[in-house]
Amino acid sequence: MSGSQAWGFTDDRGTELGADRVPPRVAAYVRAGAALLDLGVTPVAVYGSGHDGDALDPAKAGALAAAGVPYLGPGRALDEGALREVRPDLIVDVTYDGKSPYALDEAVAERLGVPLAALSVGNELTLPAILDRFAALAASLGAEPVRAASDPELTAAEAALRDVAAARSGPAVLALSGAGPEQVHLARPAAWPELAHLAGLGVRLLDPGPGPGANWLTGDWAGAAGLRPGLVLFDEREHATPPYELPSGVSLTPWNPETPPSPAAYARFFRVLAEALAEARVDRG
Repeated sequence: MSGSQAWGFTDDRGTELGADRVPPRVAAYVRAGAALLDLGVTPVAVYGSGHDGDALDPAKAGALAAAGVPYLGPGRALDEGALREVRPDLIVDVTYDGKSPYALDEAVAERLGVPLAALSVGNELTLPAILDRFAALAASLGAEPVRAASDPELTAAEAALRDVAAARSGPAVLALSGAGPEQVHLARPAAWPELAHLAGLGVRLLDPGPGPGANWLTGDWAGAAGLRPGLVLFDEREHATPPYELPSGVSLTPWNPETPPSPAAYARFFRVLAEALAEARVDRG
């Protein structure tokens, strides 16, 4: 796709974006930027969220660091001058509510006079639909078109995971994010597109039960242990804490709740999980 062509894209807020040429310089939230890089579009810079610090979180970075993509800091505390210096023609963020960008105040983009595209990562879309939306944006920016359903690496990883999960003795899986020795956030599988997708592949995910919180149920480690998981997916992002107080014999596998929305990133995660399920101690309780 030539940079001289007019460009248009409608984001997941319904915002119609356009320019007289394909934007050659894209700045993005880390998760979106890592996905775009996987899909063939290298950002000129990325920024973090309120969870992030002054350095790029390796768990969220994907291949960004290896590609030499600079990190500008957390979005809500971002130095606008630093963003202006990389001269973006487009900013790409994510949205959880279909209304607002998650990591960057839209007023920043408005002051810079740069269009902002926000793509949904919330549970109103399935995981394949989310992957296809990021691929569609990347294709509009010059990358090769791809679809999740026909990506060979992803479909092979899903098949491997489905085969392992089909075993009758497959362990019960609990996804969580540690918040210290006294507190843990337990993921509600239906609220997470990737966890709902895993359930559709046959992974036996544990629901933490009723209580406050749309995406997480916050409780203590004794409550997590009481669900009797055979395998725990633990949040590996830097702001989360390692698992505490789980029974011996529970297998642990890292999980990034902000996995880059690309077929390559999810293929890697699914392969790791398939191996972990195959090796996990069988929960016979």
